[in-house]
Amino acid sequence: MATFDTDILRTLRDLDEVAIRSRQHPKTTVVIWAVVVDGALFVRSARGAAGRWFRDVTAEPRATLEFAGRRLAVEAVRVTDPRSMERVSDEYLRKYRNSSYVRSVLRPDVLSTTLRLDPL
Repeated sequence: MATFDTDILRTLRDLDEVAIRSRQHPKTTVVIWAVVVDGALFVRSARGAAGRWFRDVTAEPRATLEFAGRRLAVEAVRVTDPRSMERVSDEYLRKYRNSSYVRSVLRPDVLSTTLRLDPL
């Protein structure tokens, strides 16, 4: 597993939102939330498996992550380990605790949309 450098992880940890661009829809970005857990970057689809960006990225795992004026090529890896999903949920709850939308990424039907984004 490739990892982002420390400065990028620090930036991602502090940002409220990032954008993702799939290969299927290269002209469109979707704003999503991201969390850093144990030196890795994770995302989830608030719309569950029905979310278009999620469907696109699981069909073709290579995508572009955009944040703070940067564009990084990433590869999405599905997370299936319950302990990892729990830690990601804990970080979403901590990071976005003041948002009325945080429960949307903590619903049981969305946990299976947890993805780790690795740099390419």
